[in-house]
Amino acid sequence: MPALRNFLLALIGVLALAAAPTSGFAQTGADKAAVDAAKAHGQVGEQADGYLGVVKGSDPGVTAAVAAINKGRAQLYASIAAKTGVSVQDAASAAGAQLIAKVPPGQYYKTAAGGWALK
Repeated sequence: MPALRNFLLALIGVLALAAAPTSGFAQTGADKAAVDAAKAHGQVGEQADGYLGVVKGSDPGVTAAVAAINKGRAQLYASIAAKTGVSVQDAASAAGAQLIAKVPPGQYYKTAAGGWALK
């Protein structure tokens, strides 16, 4: 039961921060634009762990943008964890569930089981 409580607290923290600007997820507008374009082309997708992943080969610029955004997400998840008393992993997983729910049709996401799926 404590694991469920921690997950719910992390989810509340993620939802509270969802109303905030997305700058916590993207280091620059250019990074966000590169990743958004790569998502639309099936090269990048959201993962159940709350981070972006490369679905199939992408150029170094996209890979760098993914890394920069993931770094920002890690910082955000650490902040949520500190504020809610849950683990960083629980905060990231709660965010991952929310991000995957928002993936539009035609884009990829990675399931908790580890496989890429097209929504």
